[in-house]
Amino acid sequence: MPQHASPGYSVPTTLHLVGPSSWTEVPAVLSYEVRDPFAVRIGFGEAGEPEDGITWLLSRELLVAGLDRPAGDGDVRLWPARTSGDVLYLHLRAPSGEALFELSRATVAAFLLQIEALVPTGQETAALDVDQELAVLLSGGADPAAG
Repeated sequence: MPQHASPGYSVPTTLHLVGPSSWTEVPAVLSYEVRDPFAVRIGFGEAGEPEDGITWLLSRELLVAGLDRPAGDGDVRLWPARTSGDVLYLHLRAPSGEALFELSRATVAAFLLQIEALVPTGQETAALDVDQELAVLLSGGADPAAG
């Protein structure tokens, strides 16, 4: 199936996996696509590419809220450190286990500024191509434009 180019923004970053006695650097990529305006992806693994690792889907709203206060519940939680201005904690939980990461608050804030320029907060619904999404759903997941 052909991939249609979608405007978006990605930024490589490094998260730190917090362990019992040390932490490990984990390369990742934060990415945003206009065609999915409510979501932000964090790709872990070699260059953060989904085929090389794991991708988590987070809400854009969660990232914004987590810059200043604890946000999220269940499988994804995010909160700023109390002692350092540039540290956010990201807690991910899956059936196979859970992980706690430290990441740069400044990196996340700069990323959010870039995606705000692409799709301003409150304008996400206008960025959705509802007709295209509905056509994909009705075609069983096949791209109707592929003909």
